[in-house]
Amino acid sequence: MSQADDHATGYSATKRDFIYYATAGAGAVAAGAAVWPLVNQMNPSADVLALASIRVDVSVVDPGTQITVLWQGKPVFIRNRTEEEIAEARAVDVSSLPDQDAGNDNLPAGTPATDENRALNEEGNWLVQMGVCTHLGCVPLGDGAGDFGGWFCPCHGSHYDTSGRIRKGPAPANLPVPVASFIDEFTLQLG
Repeated sequence: MSQADDHATGYSATKRDFIYYATAGAGAVAAGAAVWPLVNQMNPSADVLALASIRVDVSVVDPGTQITVLWQGKPVFIRNRTEEEIAEARAVDVSSLPDQDAGNDNLPAGTPATDENRALNEEGNWLVQMGVCTHLGCVPLGDGAGDFGGWFCPCHGSHYDTSGRIRKGPAPANLPVPVASFIDEFTLQLG
Protein backbone atom coordinates (compact mmCIF):
# COMPACT_ATOMS: atom_id res chain seq x y z
CA MET A 1 0.00 0.00 0.00
CA SER A 2 1.49 3.31 -1.04
CA GLN A 3 1.43 6.57 0.83
CA ALA A 4 -1.14 7.92 -1.63
CA ASP A 5 -3.39 4.95 -0.86
CA ASP A 6 -2.98 5.62 2.87
CA HIS A 7 -4.18 9.19 2.47
CA ALA A 8 -7.05 8.08 0.30
CA THR A 9 -8.31 5.57 2.86
CA GLY A 10 -7.55 7.79 5.89
CA TYR A 11 -5.96 4.85 7.69
CA SER A 12 -2.47 6.39 8.38
CA ALA A 13 -3.86 9.76 9.32
CA THR A 14 -6.17 8.17 11.85
CA LYS A 15 -3.38 5.97 13.22
CA ARG A 16 -1.01 8.94 13.37
CA ASP A 17 -3.64 11.10 15.12
CA PHE A 18 -4.23 8.35 17.66
CA ILE A 19 -0.50 8.11 18.39
CA TYR A 20 -0.28 11.92 18.83
CA TYR A 21 -3.28 11.99 21.19
CA ALA A 22 -2.08 8.99 23.17
CA THR A 23 1.40 10.50 23.55
CA ALA A 24 0.00 13.88 24.59
CA GLY A 25 -2.37 12.23 27.07
CA ALA A 26 0.39 10.13 28.58
CA GLY A 27 2.60 13.24 28.81
CA ALA A 28 -0.16 15.19 30.59
CA VAL A 29 -0.72 12.38 33.09
CA ALA A 30 3.04 12.10 33.72
CA ALA A 31 3.38 15.88 34.17
CA GLY A 32 0.43 15.91 36.58
CA ALA A 33 1.92 13.02 38.55
CA ALA A 34 5.24 14.87 38.77
CA VAL A 35 3.73 18.23 39.79
CA TRP A 36 1.11 16.95 42.29
CA PRO A 37 3.57 16.23 45.16
CA LEU A 38 4.97 19.76 44.81
CA VAL A 39 1.51 21.33 44.97
CA ASN A 40 0.24 19.02 47.71
CA GLN A 41 3.15 19.82 50.05
CA MET A 42 1.91 23.43 50.22
CA ASN A 43 -1.37 22.33 51.86
CA PRO A 44 -1.56 22.60 55.65
CA SER A 45 -0.57 19.42 57.45
CA ALA A 46 -3.12 17.40 59.41
CA ASP A 47 -1.81 18.61 62.77
CA VAL A 48 -2.19 22.26 61.72
CA LEU A 49 -5.73 21.67 60.44
CA ALA A 50 -6.59 19.96 63.72
CA LEU A 51 -5.45 23.04 65.64
CA ALA A 52 -7.23 25.58 63.45
CA SER A 53 -9.67 26.08 66.31
CA ILE A 54 -9.35 24.89 69.90
CA ARG A 55 -11.43 25.29 73.04
CA VAL A 56 -9.83 26.01 76.39
CA ASP A 57 -11.41 25.56 79.83
CA VAL A 58 -10.53 28.72 81.80
CA SER A 59 -12.48 27.87 84.96
CA VAL A 60 -9.20 27.15 86.78
CA VAL A 61 -7.67 30.55 86.01
CA ASP A 62 -8.11 32.67 89.13
CA PRO A 63 -7.79 36.49 89.04
CA GLY A 64 -4.13 37.48 88.89
CA THR A 65 -3.03 34.23 87.22
CA GLN A 66 -2.57 33.01 83.69
CA ILE A 67 -2.26 29.82 81.72
CA THR A 68 -0.30 29.21 78.55
CA VAL A 69 -1.75 26.96 75.85
CA LEU A 70 -0.21 25.84 72.59
CA TRP A 71 -2.21 26.82 69.50
CA GLN A 72 -0.95 26.43 65.94
CA GLY A 73 2.50 25.70 67.29
CA LYS A 74 2.74 28.96 69.29
CA PRO A 75 2.13 29.79 72.95
CA VAL A 76 -0.98 31.80 73.82
CA PHE A 77 -1.19 33.63 77.16
CA ILE A 78 -4.65 33.61 78.73
CA ARG A 79 -4.71 35.89 81.76
CA ASN A 80 -7.49 36.66 84.24
CA ARG A 81 -6.43 40.15 85.32
CA THR A 82 -7.04 41.77 88.66
CA GLU A 83 -8.84 45.10 89.11
CA GLU A 84 -5.46 46.73 89.79
CA GLU A 85 -3.97 45.41 86.53
CA ILE A 86 -6.99 46.63 84.57
CA ALA A 87 -6.89 50.08 86.20
CA GLU A 88 -3.15 50.38 85.54
CA ALA A 89 -3.59 49.44 81.86
CA ARG A 90 -6.54 51.79 81.35
CA ALA A 91 -4.64 54.74 82.86
CA VAL A 92 -2.05 54.69 80.04
CA ASP A 93 -2.26 57.45 77.40
CA VAL A 94 -2.32 55.68 74.01
CA SER A 95 -0.36 58.53 72.38
CA SER A 96 2.61 57.69 74.64
CA LEU A 97 2.85 54.11 73.33
CA PRO A 98 5.47 53.04 70.76
CA ASP A 99 2.77 50.97 68.96
CA GLN A 100 -0.62 52.67 69.00
CA ASP A 101 -2.43 49.90 67.07
CA ALA A 102 -4.44 47.45 69.17
CA GLY A 103 -3.12 44.49 67.16
CA ASN A 104 -6.39 42.70 67.86
CA ASP A 105 -7.52 40.26 65.15
CA ASN A 106 -11.08 40.55 66.53
CA LEU A 107 -11.20 44.25 65.55
CA PRO A 108 -10.47 46.19 62.34
CA ALA A 109 -6.86 47.13 61.61
CA GLY A 110 -5.91 50.57 62.90
CA THR A 111 -8.03 50.32 66.06
CA PRO A 112 -6.34 52.31 68.88
CA ALA A 113 -4.41 50.30 71.48
CA THR A 114 -6.63 51.18 74.43
CA ASP A 115 -6.95 48.49 77.07
CA GLU A 116 -10.63 48.11 76.19
CA ASN A 117 -9.64 47.26 72.60
CA ARG A 118 -7.19 44.59 73.74
CA ALA A 119 -9.25 42.86 76.44
CA LEU A 120 -11.52 40.02 75.41
CA ASN A 121 -14.56 41.00 77.45
CA GLU A 122 -16.25 44.23 78.56
CA GLU A 123 -15.15 43.86 82.17
CA GLY A 124 -11.57 43.73 80.93
CA ASN A 125 -10.38 40.89 83.13
CA TRP A 126 -9.71 38.43 80.28
CA LEU A 127 -6.63 39.14 78.20
CA VAL A 128 -5.71 36.66 75.45
CA GLN A 129 -2.56 37.23 73.40
CA MET A 130 0.08 35.38 71.46
CA GLY A 131 3.04 34.63 73.72
CA VAL A 132 5.68 35.52 71.16
CA CYS A 133 7.85 38.65 71.44
CA THR A 134 7.42 40.83 68.37
CA HIS A 135 11.15 41.51 68.21
CA LEU A 136 12.70 38.14 67.42
CA GLY A 137 10.05 35.59 68.41
CA CYS A 138 11.19 34.72 71.94
CA VAL A 139 8.66 33.80 74.64
CA PRO A 140 8.33 36.60 77.22
CA LEU A 141 8.17 35.94 80.96
CA GLY A 142 4.84 36.82 82.62
CA ASP A 143 3.33 37.23 86.06
CA GLY A 144 4.24 40.86 86.53
CA ALA A 145 7.69 40.70 84.96
CA GLY A 146 9.41 43.78 83.57
CA ASP A 147 9.20 47.47 84.37
CA PHE A 148 5.47 47.75 83.63
CA GLY A 149 4.08 44.76 85.56
CA GLY A 150 3.16 42.70 82.49
CA TRP A 151 5.59 40.63 80.43
CA PHE A 152 9.32 40.85 79.91
CA CYS A 153 11.44 39.31 77.16
CA PRO A 154 14.89 38.75 78.72
CA CYS A 155 16.59 38.01 75.40
CA HIS A 156 16.75 41.65 74.27
CA GLY A 157 14.92 43.56 76.99
CA SER A 158 11.41 44.23 75.65
CA HIS A 159 8.95 45.29 78.37
CA TYR A 160 5.17 44.89 77.93
CA ASP A 161 2.51 46.34 80.23
CA THR A 162 -0.48 44.63 81.85
CA SER A 163 -2.35 44.92 78.54
CA GLY A 164 0.47 43.32 76.50
CA ARG A 165 1.47 46.60 74.85
CA ILE A 166 5.14 47.29 74.15
CA ARG A 167 6.40 50.03 76.43
CA LYS A 168 10.19 49.78 76.30
CA GLY A 169 12.82 47.86 74.34
CA PRO A 170 13.45 46.82 70.74
CA ALA A 171 10.11 45.07 70.05
CA PRO A 172 8.27 47.03 67.34
CA ALA A 173 4.70 45.98 68.15
CA ASN A 174 2.30 44.94 70.88
CA LEU A 175 1.75 41.25 71.61
CA PRO A 176 -0.88 40.24 69.03
CA VAL A 177 -4.40 39.33 70.13
CA PRO A 178 -5.65 36.29 68.16
CA VAL A 179 -9.21 35.59 67.05
CA ALA A 180 -10.89 34.42 70.25
CA SER A 181 -14.34 34.36 71.83
CA PHE A 182 -16.16 32.86 74.77
CA ILE A 183 -18.45 29.92 73.98
CA ASP A 184 -19.84 29.98 77.50
CA GLU A 185 -18.76 31.46 80.83
CA PHE A 186 -15.65 29.29 81.16
CA THR A 187 -14.91 28.01 77.65
CA LEU A 188 -12.72 30.09 75.39
CA GLN A 189 -12.39 29.31 71.69
CA LEU A 190 -9.24 30.26 69.82
CA GLY A 191 -9.56 30.54 66.05
